[in-house]
Amino acid sequence: MPLPLRVYKYEPLSARSLQNLKEQVIFFGSPMHFNDPYDCALSPSVKEPSDEEVERIRSSYLSRPDLEPKVRRSFETSSVPALRIMLLRVGRKLLDTEISKFLSARGVSCFSEINNSLLMWSHYSGHFRGFCLEFRTDLDLFQKLRKVTYTTDMPEVEIAPMLCDDNFEQVLDLYCTKALDWQYEQEWRGIHSQAGTAYTYPTDALTGIYMGPEMPFSAFEIIALILAGQNSHVQLWQGRRSKSEFTVEFEQVAYTSHLGAKRLGLLPPSDA
Repeated sequence: MPLPLRVYKYEPLSARSLQNLKEQVIFFGSPMHFNDPYDCALSPSVKEPSDEEVERIRSSYLSRPDLEPKVRRSFETSSVPALRIMLLRVGRKLLDTEISKFLSARGVSCFSEINNSLLMWSHYSGHFRGFCLEFRTDLDLFQKLRKVTYTTDMPEVEIAPMLCDDNFEQVLDLYCTKALDWQYEQEWRGIHSQAGTAYTYPTDALTGIYMGPEMPFSAFEIIALILAGQNSHVQLWQGRRSKSEFTVEFEQVAYTSHLGAKRLGLLPPSDA
C-alpha cells in the first residue's frame, strides 16, 4: 500500500516532547513499554512445512560444508515426517530468539494516517492537552515506514525462508501486526536497529502542528515561539471538539508574539 502524503505523530505536552520539537528529533523507543501487551511480543505459530519445503530445507543444509556431522546424518537419514517435526522445533526456537532480540534491541516510532481521532488524542496526547505533528512522507525516513496490519488471528510464519535464505522479512512484519481492536489508529511504523535513538529530521519535514482542544494558551505560545525561531513555514492549527460529530476539528491560526505585535503597532497604548 502506498504511503499517505502526510503522517501524524501524537505527542503529550511534556518537557521531553517540547525538547524533541526544538531539536527536531523523532525518538525511537523500546516496544517493551507499549501499552498493548501483544504489541511486538506476538507468539505466532510456525506453519507446518510442505513435503516440498522440507526437501528444500534438507538440500539447503546438506549443501553447507561446515554442517556438523551429527546434524548432516539427521538430514541424510530422516524421513520427511520425522524431519518436519525436527524443523518445526528448530523454527519455533529460532522465531522466539528473533522476537526476544527485537524486544531487547530495536526501537519503534509510531505514526498515524489521521489527526482527528478522539481516542488517539486521549491516549497519546495527554487527554487533549498535547499536540500532533504533521510530516511529509517524501523523505528518506518516512519512505521506510511500514503499515500496521490488524487481524483477529495470531499470524503464522513460514520457516523455509528463515532456514534456507536467512530471510527474516516476514518476522519483521510481525512487529507491524496488531489486534483488530487497534484498527482505529491507522498506524504506520518506523523501525530502528537500536532503541533509544533520536533521529534528527530535516527542517522541511515538519509541515504542521495541531494543538489539542485542551492545550493551555501558554503552551501554544511556547510551541509557536519555537517554530518562529527555526520552522517558520510550519502551519499552526487550533483544535476544537466538534459539536456535530465525535471528532476534533481544526482551524488554521497565526501567532504574533507580544513584542512582534508591539513593533507592528497592533497593541493598544495601555499594553504597548
